[in-house]
Amino acid sequence: MANQAHVGSFAIRSALIQGVEAVPITVEVSCTSGLVGYNLVGMADSTVMEARSRVRCAITACGYENPRLNVTINLAPAEIRKTGTGFDLPIAIAILAASGQIPTAGLDDCLFVGELGLEGNVCPVRGDMAYAMLAKEGGLTLVSSRAAGGAIRGTCDRKVIDSLGRMRLGVESLEDEHVNRRALCGADARAAAKLDYRDVCDQEIAKRAMVIAATGRHGIMMVGPPGAGKTMLARRLPTILPPLDERAREEALLVHSVAGQQSSGIERGEPPFRAPHHSISIAGLLGGGRPVTPGEVSLAHRGVLFLDELPEFANNVLQSLRQPMEDGCVRLSRAEGNYVFPCDFMLVTAANPCPCGHLGDPGHPCTCAPARVESYQARMGGPLANRIDMHIDVARPASSMVIEGGSGMSSREMADLVLSGREFAAHRKKGKKETSVAMSMEPAARQAFETIASRLSMGGRAIARVSRVARTIADIEHHELVTRDDIVEACSYRGRAHG
Repeated sequence: MANQAHVGSFAIRSALIQGVEAVPITVEVSCTSGLVGYNLVGMADSTVMEARSRVRCAITACGYENPRLNVTINLAPAEIRKTGTGFDLPIAIAILAASGQIPTAGLDDCLFVGELGLEGNVCPVRGDMAYAMLAKEGGLTLVSSRAAGGAIRGTCDRKVIDSLGRMRLGVESLEDEHVNRRALCGADARAAAKLDYRDVCDQEIAKRAMVIAATGRHGIMMVGPPGAGKTMLARRLPTILPPLDERAREEALLVHSVAGQQSSGIERGEPPFRAPHHSISIAGLLGGGRPVTPGEVSLAHRGVLFLDELPEFANNVLQSLRQPMEDGCVRLSRAEGNYVFPCDFMLVTAANPCPCGHLGDPGHPCTCAPARVESYQARMGGPLANRIDMHIDVARPASSMVIEGGSGMSSREMADLVLSGREFAAHRKKGKKETSVAMSMEPAARQAFETIASRLSMGGRAIARVSRVARTIADIEHHELVTRDDIVEACSYRGRAHG
């Protein structure tokens, strides 16, 4: 047959996911005389090496012919370790182009990514958003399977390929992706259960603290007995946060895409909310594995990370959060390279005051020995707790309020306060230089702060964090200068912290 004797070479553009970025990779194929078979080089791992079998079966299933030649496949640059199944499609396209079985017009302007089934069907791979961003930067058209969830829509020019057999008519025959995004988002929104702070009874002080935390993006620790409503308060926090702007939405979508996670809520502008179980490992929290993927802290990027039952987490897992909280990113070093994942999140934690949960609860006596209480509380103290801006006690709500279904501030009212506070802060900072803590306070506020800080033996970090919380409270109240009342309220949220 004619194509069996066709000797030639061809190169296809593809990419590899590293961290949250797509790195360009060139798939080169050369068909020469010699021993018949596929030879794959370029520092490929086992998942990439298996592509030879998948590609061979897919080519036959779609009515093409495997060249009876020596086919050398090179993934360049060779110094980068290749992993994943996304090279199946570009390898197959390059082989068919090099053997003269498909038109080559337009292939140079495309970026190909996709896994092949044995029948030639093209399957999606994780990292669609990263591939789309790389294609957009290079002025290329991304050719891949239709992505679940539509995370990459509108990011770049894109063509959908559902089967390798479609390439007989050339790349121009592939379907351009046009999706009614508004209709999709509307359907997702109707399916999503709407949470509201109106359902949280008799917790107006805690709601006030959540408004402050949301306005200034402060971390917050809640301590209280079981049934007090700590989890309800935390899970409703995204309902009072402003919608993600375009940049934040793109960053969050990118992380979820690389991790292979659904992201329809983020597409609608909803901040992500992650609540990992207390049995999670460091790799699960910060990222890792093979291939290296983002952890829960990165999946919470631009949103909320909620750690319920905080003392039940392993101490080394909790302390591993300290550096990411300070830097806003996770840095991982592996044999194959260094990875950086973004993790700018709000940390919300919840804990019982003691092992039985009833310490300080007037309705239930505590049955824990003093030594057990001290040991238990020590697990949620230390350097991590010192990096959390706000600490509040959440009391059990009154039974009558729960039975009667009493309600206070709703999510809409709280969201209005958050938005008003952020808008005032933006207006206050506009065109002005950053001032010191002392210069932004009224004289009475400064005097009160010095007295309280001395009495509580606050360290430098504690003083800085109380100052930030006080500034946020002042913004909510539309105070140009921090008042004494703002300082007193901010200090009241530091009760359980040390230093």
